[in-house]
Amino acid sequence: MEQSPQHSAISGTVAALMPRAREELAELVAFRSVADAEQFPPRECVAAAEWIARALLEEGFGDVRLLDTPDGTVSVYGELTGPEGAPTVLLYAHYDVQPPLDEAAWTSPPFELTERDGRWYGRGAADCKGGVLMHLLALRALRAAGGVPVGIKVIVEGSEEQGTGGLERYAEQHPELLAADAIVIGDTGNFRAGQPTVTAILRGMAMVRVQVDTLAGNLHSGAFGGAAPDALSALIRILDSLRDEDGSTVVDGLAGDGRWTGTDYPEDVFRADAGVLDGVALIGSGSVADRLWARPAVTVLGIDCPPVVGATPSVQASAGALVSLRVPPGVDASAASELLAAHLRARAPWGARVTVRATGEGQPFRADTASPAYASMAAAMREAYDGVEMAVVGQGGSIPLTSTLAGLYPKAEILLIGLSEPAARIHAVDESVSPEELERMSVAEALFLSRYAATARG
Repeated sequence: MEQSPQHSAISGTVAALMPRAREELAELVAFRSVADAEQFPPRECVAAAEWIARALLEEGFGDVRLLDTPDGTVSVYGELTGPEGAPTVLLYAHYDVQPPLDEAAWTSPPFELTERDGRWYGRGAADCKGGVLMHLLALRALRAAGGVPVGIKVIVEGSEEQGTGGLERYAEQHPELLAADAIVIGDTGNFRAGQPTVTAILRGMAMVRVQVDTLAGNLHSGAFGGAAPDALSALIRILDSLRDEDGSTVVDGLAGDGRWTGTDYPEDVFRADAGVLDGVALIGSGSVADRLWARPAVTVLGIDCPPVVGATPSVQASAGALVSLRVPPGVDASAASELLAAHLRARAPWGARVTVRATGEGQPFRADTASPAYASMAAAMREAYDGVEMAVVGQGGSIPLTSTLAGLYPKAEILLIGLSEPAARIHAVDESVSPEELERMSVAEALFLSRYAATARG
């Protein structure tokens, strides 16, 4: 596909900026910005926020602020005035990251960006510190090509991964701050490397902590085992009730028969993408796309119990778990959280005492893919990816702010793009980003902003 002069100029600038982008991403990845004070010092998050604020100031943003949000975390806001009469586009990313899990299991240190086999490895490299760099690269390319043709607002969240809702509540308290004609959420990704993709739906999320208590204290299993109620066994029974025989999610009162009508996800491709071991079956029923994008899905994220190493012969008095429930559009996340809590309490065996506490929540979202902004994005992606047509898929994950923005600004066109693809292994050990995808998605975003400005002018 022959490049237009604008495409050639933008892609040439982005290519020249990639070494700088790698250095900047390494600086960002070095911040251990997990928004959980029990795991990493809050100062790491503040330092990442300050880095982003400095970067926006260097790009000419005249209004840059650190926002203290109600959950105690910091988000970064910046505004760049556009030409008179130009539309305003809000660019979103987040700098907080998932914990690295077992740091010893990483091939290279999780907070040290490392190049290997043509990819850049590090926690947050794709999700979503790479998204911050994608926005910066797009804006730099437009400035070099003659100027940014739209007004720009940037918001970089500090607690998206934890789902504690700080930025959502801040936005609701300051509804004028993030108002825009179009919103680009840079936190999803491509169906696979080389396939430009927009995400049409996001599942919502409800997260709860369940605690089971059965005894005043641990007991010797030889002296009391067999009659004393074991809290860990009770918890296992409760958690097992969340799936039926084929592995489908079961929560009392929650429908689980949705159908996905968009791009298919072949089972053999999914097995390869997910690294499912030979001989191990997939769980659930319906198509893979149904299970990922149109139905609820429960996951036990962690269990509080003694580790195998150092365990004693004891009947456990208490045990706990963190449980995540993803819900498709059309299901209210708050209602789903209440159903999940009621299900867990109702399944307690032996009169065990069960307490359930909600710890995070995000509403699902469905985009209007027939809007003018989507036409501009499809054309921009086709050009950036040398004629490859844009795919439209769902996303099993949640970005809680998206539904908040949709409610606050019902006329805004919301597009979800990003750098993740199956090899990125976001949230897992050895997360990475493809520099080629970073480069091409930055070009696509720059071309989109230019095309969207022209469309808005009529």
